Amino acid sequence: MNGIEKLWGVKDVAEYLGIPVQTLYRWRCQGYGPRGRRMGKHVRYIPDDVREWVASLRDEVA
Repeated sequence: MNGIEKLWGVKDVAEYLGIPVQTLYRWRCQGYGPRGRRMGKHVRYIPDDVREWVASLRDEVA
């Protein structure tokens, strides 16, 4: 491979975060969660965006 990481689908992100896919969809509707991009009928995520979003949660109270 050429060193470029592939985009993640909803299942990939849900697995990475350890949450159900439906939670990710609900967050998306509420404007919460990592930024996804619509590509036709699919939503794709840049892995670094997901990691940055998780890192930003360190300052929030769980």
